[in-house]
Formats: sequence, C-alpha cells, structure tokens
Amino acid sequence: MTAAEVRSLANSVVAITGAGGGIGGSTARMILEEGARVVVGDLSSDGLRSLLDQWGPDRVALSVGDVRSADACEELVATAVSAFGRLDSVVANAAVGFYGGILDVPADQLELMVDVNVKGTVWLARAAVRQFRAQGDGGDLVIIGSVAGLMIGGGKEAVYAATKGAQINLGTALDRELRSEGIRTTVIAPAGVNTPFAAADGRFGGGDPAKGPFMQPADIGAAVVYSLRQPRRMRTELWTMWSLAENH
Repeated sequence: MTAAEVRSLANSVVAITGAGGGIGGSTARMILEEGARVVVGDLSSDGLRSLLDQWGPDRVALSVGDVRSADACEELVATAVSAFGRLDSVVANAAVGFYGGILDVPADQLELMVDVNVKGTVWLARAAVRQFRAQGDGGDLVIIGSVAGLMIGGGKEAVYAATKGAQINLGTALDRELRSEGIRTTVIAPAGVNTPFAAADGRFGGGDPAKGPFMQPADIGAAVVYSLRQPRRMRTELWTMWSLAENH
C-alpha cells in the first residue's frame, strides 16, 4: 500500500492566537512536536511561558496582545519574522463565548464576543496575508470556528453562533480570494470540547465534560496538524467535528 503524501512541518513557522491553554495550547505543543517553530500569542504571558521554558527561544517566541487590536495582530506576525525570519501558517484560535439568551448577557460581554471572534480573526488574516504575499510562496490560515456557526448549535447562543457564522463565511470567501496565490484557508468547526472555556459557560448543562465522550483539546489540535500537513495540492475548506456525546 502506498502511503499518503504529507508535508513536513519541520522548521516551518506557525503563529497561534489564544495559545495560553485549551485548544490553542494543545495545538501549539503538537505543532512543536512536528518540528515547527511557533509564535504563541495570548492576552498575558502566564500560560505561554511553559512552552518557552520547555522548547527554548530557538523554537518558541511569545507575543502578548489583544487580537481586538489590528496592531496586536501585526505585532504577532512581526514577532514571527523577527524571531524566525518568516511566517508559514497562522491559527486563529483566540475566542470568547458567553452562553445565554439574547437578553441574558450584558451588552459589554456581547461586544467583547463580537470583537474578539470576528474582528480578531479579520485583523489576523490581514496581517498574515500581507506577510504571505511579501514572501511570495503561499501560506496557511486556519480558523477555529464552531458548529454553532452552521445553524446547528444548541439554544441560548445566538450571538456566539453569529460570530462563528461570520468566521466560517470569512474563511470560505478568503479561500476563493486567495487560493490562486497558494494561500489556503481552513475552517475547523468543532462542537463541544472539554475546555475551561466551554465548561464555564454552561454549554454542557449539568454534565461533567471530563466524564463523558466529549472531544478533548488535543483532538482539535490534531485536526490542525493534519490540515497543515496536507500536500499543497489539497485544501480542507470546512471540517466539522462532533463527539459521541452530542446529537445534531
């Protein structure tokens, strides 16, 4: 049997937002294990320093900032170029979610959710594409969305679903815009994942996601790695992921 062709990530440069824990942290570790050099970004350095301590400055660079700021996303990309000479892939993982009805969540929290999930993804995409074009040899943009954005999520998450729908549409449209330049856009849209992010907002009801067959952060990280390792002739535009614990 002929083995499937895969791309090596060794020495490639990947930037990840929201990398201080959860899906972002697991993804960063898995990409590092593939031999890549990684720029990890988050609101503070607290969750990032363990990656730097373990892998060292030859493999890991930190970028502290808020993706709601276009300047912070530009700085993330600039950190990759300064530390490692280039940028090959970005993973737009930073996100905010509040679980509740349309009138249950304060306006400032809704505004935060829209700004982080939508604007933060747009600013990162712009910064990444500018660098990919300067290099002239393509690149990968991976967006961590949600099945909620496909109108098949649960109730009491209308605004969150709207932001995730925006991410999915952004990724799909960017793929059409950029594919001729060798820039691939992938949206990975999981359902419930056992993270503090999901457990804290009531998404699992009274259940304990650690005790059921829910997905784990590493499951999503593995999907990111798989997408990046696809040969350049292939694209995965949208990948939905569900656990055995959920119905849809």
